Amino acid sequence: MPPAAPTPTTPGPAALDVGEPRREATDQRWCENVTVSFHNTGGSAVRSGTVTFGTHIIGALGIDWATIGSTEDLPAPIAAGASRQKTWTVCVDAWRVPLGMHIETRDVSVQWK
Repeated sequence: MPPAAPTPTTPGPAALDVGEPRREATDQRWCENVTVSFHNTGGSAVRSGTVTFGTHIIGALGIDWATIGSTEDLPAPIAAGASRQKTWTVCVDAWRVPLGMHIETRDVSVQWK
């Protein structure tokens, strides 16, 4: 029996899994270091994109007063099958976080090409 002819494979699109944000306090209550991991489970590289953070302003009694968005560049390129991790210092305007309040960056969304 002759060997089977190889079938050409076409790479699929990039598919990015985004990990939960890991937060670390800084010496300023209106900033924190946020680490996010990315894993490309697709068949093509992620060439570019953006990461959008939703930072919640939390009052002394735990009330969520506001959510402020900020956007950063995705740490690209991320090859097919590869993982990448990056830490950003995420800040809001200092006047938004009076004494007794703090921030929590809980939301992360990503767009990529």
